[in-house]
Amino acid sequence: MTMEKTNLPKTKLAPSAQRLLDRIESREAVVGIVGMGYVGLPLALCFAEQGFTVVGFDTDANKVEMLGRGESYIQHIGADRVAAAAASKRLLATGDFAQASKADAIILCVPTPLGKHMEPDVSYIVKTMESLEPHLVEGQILSLESTTYPGTTEDLLKPIIEGRGFTIGKNYFLTFSPEREDPGNKDYSTSTIPKLVGGMTPAGTEVAVALYRTVIRNVVPVGSPQVAEMAKLFENTFRSVNIGLVNELKIVCDKLGIDVWEVIDAAATKPFGFMPFYPGPGLGGHCIPIDPFYLTWKAKEVGIHTHFIELAGEINSRMPEYVCEKVGEALNEAGVAVSRARILILGVAYKRDIDDLRESPALEIMEILGKRGATLEYCDPHIPRIPKTRRHNLPYRSIKLTAEKLHSYDCVVLVTDHTDFDYEMIRRYSAMIVDTRGKFRERDCNVIAA
Repeated sequence: MTMEKTNLPKTKLAPSAQRLLDRIESREAVVGIVGMGYVGLPLALCFAEQGFTVVGFDTDANKVEMLGRGESYIQHIGADRVAAAAASKRLLATGDFAQASKADAIILCVPTPLGKHMEPDVSYIVKTMESLEPHLVEGQILSLESTTYPGTTEDLLKPIIEGRGFTIGKNYFLTFSPEREDPGNKDYSTSTIPKLVGGMTPAGTEVAVALYRTVIRNVVPVGSPQVAEMAKLFENTFRSVNIGLVNELKIVCDKLGIDVWEVIDAAATKPFGFMPFYPGPGLGGHCIPIDPFYLTWKAKEVGIHTHFIELAGEINSRMPEYVCEKVGEALNEAGVAVSRARILILGVAYKRDIDDLRESPALEIMEILGKRGATLEYCDPHIPRIPKTRRHNLPYRSIKLTAEKLHSYDCVVLVTDHTDFDYEMIRRYSAMIVDTRGKFRERDCNVIAA
């Protein structure tokens, strides 16, 4: 793979930094990646495929065992890639953090969810650093990829490293480089998405750029970890605000009897000054529903109230309730109470054609309708059962979609528009369809836009 070169001002490097650069260039460097999930596993495979030895750390023993057997547990990550990395001994999985002492580079890809009161939960970062701390050795570089608020790298990680007696920029190197994974996106992959890097020192940035440039085509250095941390939050807050706007527009258009999807298509013909965003049943995934709250929390810490961002968050958070209201209204018009209705949820992943449930609005929709007495089932070809999550415990398994099954429901709610669904069969045999994705653009009498 040919990577783009990134021009950095040359700094006089300490011997530890030069040694790291030499080991990276020769592919002798051992790369440790903590967290073998949607971010860590594809990154680990990229490094392994470029000739590095990678140690993948995870506290989930099942993941460790599957990687040891060369098996993938993430649908869009090919089993052949995992099998090849395991067979070549380039990818070694373990739950033993003592192995971190053998790594030249340590990359943290751990979750950063929200707490009960929508505050940042950085406990996974803290616990990971506590596990790593006894095994940090001189001359390593540590890179945090987990999305978080500006200042995390400096305030949380730097003191732990310095507590070991190391000097950042001299004999230990620290950086923040936000993940930009987009599961299921066939146009972009780990290696083709530009990578931001912000080191605590110029030497840290130079080493981090050299490391990531071996597997990513375009590495973009920035002036500090805080810039990289804020850039990541801004990227996803931008999406959240615009999705909030179009979700509110959808509600207005519904009241006015206007097709919001046609409105968006019409506006998108403008070749400048407009970017189309699309409404839906609510936000899902690990980033967009969460990152704006990290930003608003940090803003409040310095006395700034982010009205605009918080309003968008409120609108997006209310969308599952809006969908359920539309379901209730449609059923009432058909003479069926929600408490007596049989309802099928189509798609529970947070977006089409992936097996990722994180923050999926489908779970909130099912929770609400279930509490109102509806009998629920779901169909999702990518998610055979719904596991327990931080906020939901829904004991459902996916059903097989047939014309006979469709005919047995009072209402079918399209939440996630997987390409595997037979939409013509759904249209023909469903008594009522509540469409949250604009899939059924030619409105039939049995289709309700939500």
